Amino acid sequence: MIRPAFAAALLLGLAACTEPAPRTVSELPGWAEDDLAAAVPPFLAGCRPPAMPAALCAEARALPPGDNAAARAFFERRFTLRLAGEGLMTGYYEPEMRGAAAPSATYAIPLHTRPADLVEVDLGQFATDLRGRRTAGRVRDGRLVPYDDRAAIEAGNGPALLWLADPVDRFFLQIQGSGRVVLPDGGVRRVGFDGQNGRAYVPIGRILADQGEIPREQVSMQTIRAWLEAAGPERAQALMDQNPSYVFFREVPARADQGPTGAQGVPLTPMRSIAVDRTEIPLGSPVWIVTRHPLTGQAMRRLVMAQDTGGAIRGPARADLFWGWGDTAGHAAGPMKEPSTLYVLVPVGS
Repeated sequence: MIRPAFAAALLLGLAACTEPAPRTVSELPGWAEDDLAAAVPPFLAGCRPPAMPAALCAEARALPPGDNAAARAFFERRFTLRLAGEGLMTGYYEPEMRGAAAPSATYAIPLHTRPADLVEVDLGQFATDLRGRRTAGRVRDGRLVPYDDRAAIEAGNGPALLWLADPVDRFFLQIQGSGRVVLPDGGVRRVGFDGQNGRAYVPIGRILADQGEIPREQVSMQTIRAWLEAAGPERAQALMDQNPSYVFFREVPARADQGPTGAQGVPLTPMRSIAVDRTEIPLGSPVWIVTRHPLTGQAMRRLVMAQDTGGAIRGPARADLFWGWGDTAGHAAGPMKEPSTLYVLVPVGS
């Protein structure tokens, strides 16, 4: 039996075969419809060597702000195309949740900071075929060993940055990688990714689908959260513990009107930033996406920037679109599981 998402992807692929494949940037499907001037600021945010040649970045900085024709001409003249392929596009966002600076009966869920004994390893420094791959662990008797899994970390007494009211909030915050914690006095603390325990990410939505708890085509952030809240604390925790991956946080000073900082070290822009597999698509690359809106089904074809990574983002055409922050962004990001085609814009001469 072909699942609906894969059937849609198959149909998308068959449809693509009936149209000439784009050979130049100007031939990209929907290219003439996008507001390319809006893509220039996020492109400039991450435009620097080695991601992009210095001369190209200088030329982009000289573009007149808001000039769509100039932006279009720049991308058409200075870039060529590489088809990344057909894959899955999901969405993510920056959630808001209740929390406090000190524990209490209401706020009893620690948001852990990075432990002092966590060691992250760039495997690409040891083998070229592992370039872009990372792991983490701790050193014991002179050897790197796996770090504790989710259940062991939560059973311990590690240092906490803040305290949350809901363990499900913490779980989804770890999936998103950043968020805004609203304190009892109305103040807001911004938190961001500060390391991961090196364990493989296991999607609990897939577990719920395999167990028949949620129909596979209905799995989304919203349906998973509803299941966790209805299951009761013990069943919910047992399910969350099946994902051994654990993310640690630090406080991130940032402007309220900007997105969180992505893996490239620049603020993410709503609807213009994506997370990719950096071994397949270099961070800083402009990427043309052809996909659908998860709520309306309408075509989404736009220029975005590869500025982030994610534990579940693996493969040449797998991507995660950043929708912004707050509930409105979450309503669209949560159910997004759309077939997509990705084209990487590569500087001419590279």
